[in-house]
Amino acid sequence: MGGYFGSYALVVALFAIGVAIVAGALSGSRLLRPSRPTAEKLTTYECGVDPVGEGWAQSQVRYYVFTYLYVVFAVDAVFLFPWATVFAAPGFGMTTLVEMFLFLGFIALGIVYAWRKRVLSWT
Repeated sequence: MGGYFGSYALVVALFAIGVAIVAGALSGSRLLRPSRPTAEKLTTYECGVDPVGEGWAQSQVRYYVFTYLYVVFAVDAVFLFPWATVFAAPGFGMTTLVEMFLFLGFIALGIVYAWRKRVLSWT
């Protein structure tokens, strides 16, 4: 089985071997471990504090928005550092400058939108 599909067969075979190893390890650990559940072992444990009430709690959506804003800034930083190294290379100056200002424009547009929607205020 050579040629084009031979490389795919190799990937599928390695994936199957990986799945078999993981499944074998999980099955072996399940067979070998002791299983003696008690009521005390089955209670929820959180930092030594006994659980009170239900396990359901709602959180405000604004915290997720801050998470998304962090991801935007992290992606921005991930693209800025390689850009700074390529910018000095000969022949890439103007092209990379235009591309980075276009990228920063999209980032700024998202920040202005979040600011106008009052997402960036804590109150």
